[in-house]
Order: sequence, then C-alpha cells, then structure tokens
Amino acid sequence: MAGSRSVVLAALVANGAIAVLKFGAFLLTGSPSMLSETYHSISDTGNQVFLLIGIRYSGKQPSRAHPFGYGKAQFFYSFLVSVLLFGIAGWESLKHGYDAILHGHSAAPGMVTFAGVTFDAVYVSVVVLLGAIAFESYAFVKAHAELRRQMEAYGWSNLVEAFRATSDVTTLTAFTEDAIALGGAAIALVGIVLTRVTGNHIYDAVSAAVIGVLLMGFALALAWENKRLLLGESAPSPLEADFREIIRTHPGVAHVDNFRTMFVGPSAILVAADVSFDAELDTEDIDADISRIEEKLRDRDDRVRFAYIEPEL
Repeated sequence: MAGSRSVVLAALVANGAIAVLKFGAFLLTGSPSMLSETYHSISDTGNQVFLLIGIRYSGKQPSRAHPFGYGKAQFFYSFLVSVLLFGIAGWESLKHGYDAILHGHSAAPGMVTFAGVTFDAVYVSVVVLLGAIAFESYAFVKAHAELRRQMEAYGWSNLVEAFRATSDVTTLTAFTEDAIALGGAAIALVGIVLTRVTGNHIYDAVSAAVIGVLLMGFALALAWENKRLLLGESAPSPLEADFREIIRTHPGVAHVDNFRTMFVGPSAILVAADVSFDAELDTEDIDADISRIEEKLRDRDDRVRFAYIEPEL
C-alpha cells in the first residue's frame, strides 16, 4: 500500500506542474497538440487525487456493513479514473484535433520576448514538452519499480503476466498513465516540430487527434481491467492450484469438496473451501488443522486476508 501511495504522489506532483506549463505554452502558441496535452495533464492530475482517495478509503477497517473491508474502493476509483480520462482528456483531445485538421489550426509562429531575449513562441512548447518528458520519466520509473517489486514478490515473469494477474489497480493505473503521458508528449513534440519545419498545420493537428485516440484506448483498457475485479475475480489459476494443493495435502484431509477464491481488495484475497477430514479426527483436532491450513495459505501468499475452511461431515 505504501508503495502504491508513493507512486501516485510522484505522479500527482509531476502532472500538476506539467499541466500549468502546458497550458501556458498553449496560450502563447495556440497549438492543438499543446491543448490536447493540457487536457491530458489536467485529467491525470485529477485522476491521481481520485486514486489517493481510493487508497485512503480502502484502508478502513472491516465493519458490520462491510465485513471483508473496503479494499474494493480502489477498484471503483480506478474505474472512475478510466471514465473521466475517456470523457474529458480523450474525447476533448480527439474533438479538438479533428477540428484543427478541418480548419487548419496549428501552433502560431509568433515571437516572445523574455528577459530581453526575443525567440519563436514554438520553442516554448518544445521546452515545455521536453520538461514534461523528464517529469513523466521520473514518475514512470517510480511506478515501474513498484510493479517490478510485485513481479518479483509474486513470481510474474513479464509485464503482460503482471497486467493480467495484478490486483493492485492503483499502481497499474499510475504505470500505464505515465507510459501514455510519455507517448503523448513525444507525439506532440514531433507534431509541433514537423509543423514548424514544414509550415504544414496537419502534423500538429493530427498529433492532437492521435493523442485523443491514445487516451481513449487506454481508458477502455483500464475500465476492462477494473471491471473484472469489481465483479469479484478469483485469484490466478496457478495460485488457486497452489492453494488447493496446500489444503489437499495437509495431514488429515481426505479431499477438497468445494473451493473458491476472490479478490476483495488490491492486497486481499478471500479463500473459502469445503473440506472432508478423516473420520477418526475429533473436533479439537479438526480445529487445529484448520488453523494450520490457514497459516499455510498465508505463508504461500501474504495477500490471503480471509480464509474459511468448512469441515464436511
């Protein structure tokens, strides 16, 4: 949880600063790409706030109304991020880029005087985007390090497997947002430079539209990832198989009748099983065996927060 919070805070600081700089560059140049990137950074900044709210809310202790805790709050707020990213940053960027393609808007080639030095206003956008790439790289490295830590802890072999298996949607969201932010800044930079060099507005305008499509695609992918967890996805099949084997091979267990798992939070797995024990065992022995089984499950994966072993007669 602490790792996720530090990742989000790093992204919040980076995106907040970048949003102000991008908006200033847009006011000076009128570049469609810079406006798309402004939408992008403002949306990202708001998204980090929602993710922090989710982290804080999910830390509440279980209650009568929520006996398995509030961990799914992070799934909900991350889903909300995807909706806002799609609706605000993605759609507005695409719409503005499309309008620029039709009507020929691009970065204005005006001059700016600062500290007695006069220079092309387009260079403001270039400097801001290079700064954005530097800030976003910092946030991306933080998110990547946390994702790598989880990969090592849970034995995921690559990023694709991590994306499919992780329940830490906060880190997943921050990591993907930072990657998209780097891509968007690079696309905007190429579009603005090509328009300045060639004098053709289409490069700047198309870059704005491409950024919008990129954001909308990410938003849909993020929404899909959160949907599976909001609906109560089980633990990954290999992990489930390990849990089942731990129970089945425990001394005194005859066989496992029913077995279920579910993520009830980013770092919380519920394990429930109906287990047939040897007929010779008395009640006290069964109680002790159940306690030992639960300890073994938690030793296998520290995300096991709730374990319910029901003895079958």
